[in-house]
Amino acid sequence: MGEASHEPGQPAPSARILKLSPASAGVRLDLFLAAQLGLSRGQARRLLERGAVSLDARCLALGDKGMSLPALGQLSVQAFVAPADQRIPVPEENETRPSVVAQGPGWLALDKPSGMPVHPLRQDETGTLLGHVAALRPEVHGVGEGGLRSGVVHRLDVDTSGVVLVATESHQWARIRGAFHAHRVAKRYRALVEGKVDWPAEGLALRLSLRVAQHKPARVRLASPEESARGLSREIEQTVRCVEALPGASLVEIEPRTGFLHQIRASLAHLGHPVLGDVRYGAAAGMAGARRHMLHAAEVGFEEVAGAAPEPDDFRAVLQRLRDSNVD
Repeated sequence: MGEASHEPGQPAPSARILKLSPASAGVRLDLFLAAQLGLSRGQARRLLERGAVSLDARCLALGDKGMSLPALGQLSVQAFVAPADQRIPVPEENETRPSVVAQGPGWLALDKPSGMPVHPLRQDETGTLLGHVAALRPEVHGVGEGGLRSGVVHRLDVDTSGVVLVATESHQWARIRGAFHAHRVAKRYRALVEGKVDWPAEGLALRLSLRVAQHKPARVRLASPEESARGLSREIEQTVRCVEALPGASLVEIEPRTGFLHQIRASLAHLGHPVLGDVRYGAAAGMAGARRHMLHAAEVGFEEVAGAAPEPDDFRAVLQRLRDSNVD
């Protein structure tokens, strides 16, 4: 959520006064703010987190997000820049620049390094993939969701390396997002996992129900049948296959049909083969020198919108150490 500071070329921040009425009585605070201000619930909660909302002169906090509103009163919201109006920060001179691996009218495919977020969460956050896209293609501003998510059609975890597609024109954004939602985008990942897998040569087809177990830091787990019956889970589909057996580990490929938070990492951990370096999902720390989870998006695309990226240096170094190892 944008702070109240105003930079040249940015829309002026605005404060809001929201009058409560009997119609708002009992409504959750975060839902009310989101509806009245045109925000997502997460964006409304960030306003609460920074102390930008008051009820009758009482400053509210993030812990008040679920409070039921009274029938009378006044909510004061400090000046902020609406998400759709926020501008993507330009990259700094010393930043690692992601390479463009493919491009076409209205889209780019870039090779995202591990450690680089896809898009910023704040107006002052540099070092993101989208910042570099905006420097190359300023027309990306306002595409799709706009603001700090302009042009974003899908995401990778910060520490996952590999191909990311970005739309720079609105019609391509709608087309590519539609392809993701319809599961028409082919995706191929490579991962180094713990242990020797015992999967069929043609691959193992997985269909699991996952749910978010924890936020900040995010963690996903297998859902129980009861949770799935209550609509608290998301069904995921993917195929996993072994590419190479290694001492104490395996090089595997994953072709997900669906896209869900930590889908690959959580499902491989469920199979007893967490991604090397993925301590959040039970992997041993530092195996074969892995300093992050060894997951790489090798290919993604549909029709002519497609890109591919080779494994980065750190992935290849860990793979080589495993090949050179004599430890079973």
